[in-house]
Amino acid sequence: MNIYVLVKRTFDTEEKIAITNGKIADDGAEFIINPYDEYAIEEAIQVRDANDGEVTVITIGGEDAEKQLRTALAMGADKAVLINSEDDLDEMDEFTAAKIIAEYLKDKNADLILAGNVAIDGGSGQVGPRVAELLDINYVTTITNLEINGTTASITRDVEGDSEVLETSLPLLVTAQQGLNEPRYPSLPGIMKAKKKPLEELELDDLDIEEDDVAAKTETIEIYLPAQKAAGRVLEGDLADQAKELVNLLNTEAKVI
Repeated sequence: MNIYVLVKRTFDTEEKIAITNGKIADDGAEFIINPYDEYAIEEAIQVRDANDGEVTVITIGGEDAEKQLRTALAMGADKAVLINSEDDLDEMDEFTAAKIIAEYLKDKNADLILAGNVAIDGGSGQVGPRVAELLDINYVTTITNLEINGTTASITRDVEGDSEVLETSLPLLVTAQQGLNEPRYPSLPGIMKAKKKPLEELELDDLDIEEDDVAAKTETIEIYLPAQKAAGRVLEGDLADQAKELVNLLNTEAKVI
């Protein structure tokens, strides 16, 4: 089975975000594999082990993204591909990423493509479905269970606090939701093996992509941190007095009544 996983390099979830000159400052920041993508990697490895085949992880970015790809290889992926856009594109959006990835995958005869449900930095959840549309294959989002039987996939997906069970056919793209599995940590032997696993680096020219064809469709006007919220207030006294004060504050300060 030919399996691909879409991976994104994101800020560590513990990283404190700072804005400098209207841009997110990343000097000295720690980066990780997008947590939802870890579920996708783990599921890809489990599907491969159950059905034979090969797992290739793909990301778009600069040389720094090699670290996250090596982590995916240490988890158990077989190959990695870095599509280096650092020198070609100043801005990227979901349209750009999907076009580049789909162009790479168009002749790879993928049986199964996995991605995270969302990226924790952007949260749009668009790239996976866009890739599937461009490749003209089936896709199912927010999955919490996946079973492959030949060319048929039985899937459970999360739908607003409930679950939906459906069946579809390969080739297929799915996006992984929390609860799909428990991603493994790279072992020491896995880390050592990852150093010898193939990591291919491509440029946009290698994919016959013109910069204008993948230019971002959106423009970032402004980046800013949310305004700091004032500390909450604790009302004291008799319950009746507290109720009167609360109503007064909602009227005079919060101006919601």
